[in-house]
Amino acid sequence: MTEAINSTASLGQASFILVGIPGLEAFHAWIGIPLGLMYMLTLLGNISILFVIKSEPSLHKPMYLFLSMLAVNDLIISTSTAPKMLGIMWQGAREIGFDACLVQMYFIHTFSIVESAILLAMAIDRYVAICHPLHYATILSNPVVAKMGLAAAARGVILVVPCPVLIKRLPSCFRRIIRHTYCEHMAVVKMACADTTVNRTYGICVALLVVTLDLGLIGTSYTMILRAVFRLSSRDARAKALGTCAAHTCTILVSYVPALFTFLTHRIGKNVPPYIHILLATVYLLLPPMVNPLVYGVKTQQIRQRVLDLFRQRRKAPGEQ
Repeated sequence: MTEAINSTASLGQASFILVGIPGLEAFHAWIGIPLGLMYMLTLLGNISILFVIKSEPSLHKPMYLFLSMLAVNDLIISTSTAPKMLGIMWQGAREIGFDACLVQMYFIHTFSIVESAILLAMAIDRYVAICHPLHYATILSNPVVAKMGLAAAARGVILVVPCPVLIKRLPSCFRRIIRHTYCEHMAVVKMACADTTVNRTYGICVALLVVTLDLGLIGTSYTMILRAVFRLSSRDARAKALGTCAAHTCTILVSYVPALFTFLTHRIGKNVPPYIHILLATVYLLLPPMVNPLVYGVKTQQIRQRVLDLFRQRRKAPGEQ
């Protein structure tokens, strides 16, 4: 288990061993049950959201187009990690190829950054809808929404490209044992038997840049939204305006709070057991993709009503035949 790869020429054929949740190996089969349920709910919820939005022309609006982007992004993030996690938990399939590990790492971090950008775009959408309602259709036309989606994807792709490239350029050896459930950037970097200052610095700078920029702009958007809302004279108008932001606010909290706990636990919680670190990191990846469609399904009347209509049609169908 302590085997190391000593030649950079053989890295393409090398493999890592993902431990899973260190210290809780005896409970992996049981831990896999909630993880599997989370993944099933993620698939069901996000695919349902995409189907409802695609099949209902009245939902082909910026808010729901951004929601579609979020659903696709969540499906990619969860599918890039959950199957391997479940393989570790239920089958003991811990080995992962070096290149496969880098691909998984790239997908996780790229689409995490894309998700943050989509949440920012959704905040801008709510700002325009509440603060500039008369110009909403002009400012956020479908071509503009498409460009925002492409910009979000491009930012993630470009910012994360140096991570696997820098890891590939590391000299010396790589230890094989990764004490994690998936190939996270810093977990892989720590395996290198070489100076990884550049890798660490770049990873931290990207994380801080994305979180600071996106949260700052989201906070600014909501500050202006609240100022506009509290200027309304009618209590009902204020409640309706705030209600349109409820689902997005829940999504932001579900996405950023676990990430914040994970970051603080890794950087500050030196006395926290390793299994707590890994459990938090696992929840951070799997919880938002599962919760987001549930939040929008409950909070958004159009989506909720459409889903209920679909179930009613299916119930009636057998009796009508």
